[in-house]
Amino acid sequence: MSAQEPASTPPAPPVPLAALLARRDLGLRLLAGPEDAALHWVHTSEMADPYPYLLGGELLMTAGVQLSDPARYVERVVEAGAAALGFGVTPVYDTVPAELVEACTRHGLPLIEVPPQTPFTAVARALWRLMAQARLQELRRVTEAQQSLATAAARPAPVPAVLGALASRLGGRAVLFAPDGTQSAAAGRPIPDAASRALADLAGVVGPRPGGPATASGNSGGLRLAAYALGGADALTLGVASEHHEPGNHTIAGVAVVLLSLLTAPRQAADSAVRDAALVRLLLGDSPADTARILDPGPWTVVHARGGDGTPFAAAALAAALGTPLFETPEATAVRLLLPASTAVVAQPDWTLGISAPVEARDLAAADTQAARAVRRALTTRKPLVRHRDAGPFSADAARARLAPLAGSPALVETLRTWLSLHGNWDRTAAAMEIHRNTVRQRIARVGTLLDEDLDDPDVRMELWFALRHG
Repeated sequence: MSAQEPASTPPAPPVPLAALLARRDLGLRLLAGPEDAALHWVHTSEMADPYPYLLGGELLMTAGVQLSDPARYVERVVEAGAAALGFGVTPVYDTVPAELVEACTRHGLPLIEVPPQTPFTAVARALWRLMAQARLQELRRVTEAQQSLATAAARPAPVPAVLGALASRLGGRAVLFAPDGTQSAAAGRPIPDAASRALADLAGVVGPRPGGPATASGNSGGLRLAAYALGGADALTLGVASEHHEPGNHTIAGVAVVLLSLLTAPRQAADSAVRDAALVRLLLGDSPADTARILDPGPWTVVHARGGDGTPFAAAALAAALGTPLFETPEATAVRLLLPASTAVVAQPDWTLGISAPVEARDLAAADTQAARAVRRALTTRKPLVRHRDAGPFSADAARARLAPLAGSPALVETLRTWLSLHGNWDRTAAAMEIHRNTVRQRIARVGTLLDEDLDDPDVRMELWFALRHG
């Protein structure tokens, strides 16, 4: 059994346990488990059961003060998602208990021996320094990749150049797929046929379908695969295959997606002619619905954006990334955009987005209001993107569907019900259920993960409460 992915991680890449073991000044020794475990932080605990106090991904440090049942102790540590266990010899134990080594070996949990001369704080400080170094290396790598991609985009054949720069930076292959799944362009080293087919399948998953995913990832033949939908009406998709899933890869690919969206967008002159014709017809008395049909048959989506990087072309770059020439900037840091509902809208760097429901042209005013409300919610909840949702009346079937990810977890359902009924108060919920408040926090965090919802959002809480009442 392997440690689970941590529920939340700090803004720095994890450090492999091997890097910590390589520090000779610490004198650490691996007694069980693999040395490639990813460490996100260090936590010290002498509790008999540290489970309620762990978030996942920790190097848990202990001297075994209350270690009475090593097998059960390791089971609880693994259930909590800890990445590794560090055991300090002396003052309680002269050696690491054999039962503990056996339990860690059985569960695949890395176990390291911490010698008497090494304080736990020295291990924690060493990990923080390694994390800081890893973060600096990641930022440097991303910055250099951005410069390389920007330079490639300015070359005479920019699309192949960007694909080549991306493949080089990620150490793999980059492919531009047409809507029918054929390869429009490719660069980088060849990959096995099975991986090539798997990458094409991933590209077929993403696209401009309303509500469809904008990205997808997978693995094949030891390669990490990812597909990204490009902005624009041509429904192109970028596929990437690399040997290593390194921190920063997604950011680098995101830069390439923006550049390729700009480079493959329809010619601006043609777009301007169409917009000008629509404006003339509107001024001469045509209805907005008839005018909108000149641009696109619809339905439409309205997007409100706030933020940007402060540059003069930020709004135009955002419009290009989303694949629409229809935008306006009522304020320096605000943009309103109109795009076909078939266009996939994903989060954009430096921007906060609010997205309306798909509407016909006659309902664009209502969609504009929806987008305005959605972007306010996004700013309030600090989310990069919020879509308008019409909760509507809850039927029993709809309630069951909403809570389906919690099926088989009555403890999570009851904790959510009690927590919502007590207005999100941790202490009162813990008292009502006769459990520790950290257990409440852990369960609610698990609920949020399973439902893929932000439980700090009052609208989400209201909808879940209605679902619980009607389910």
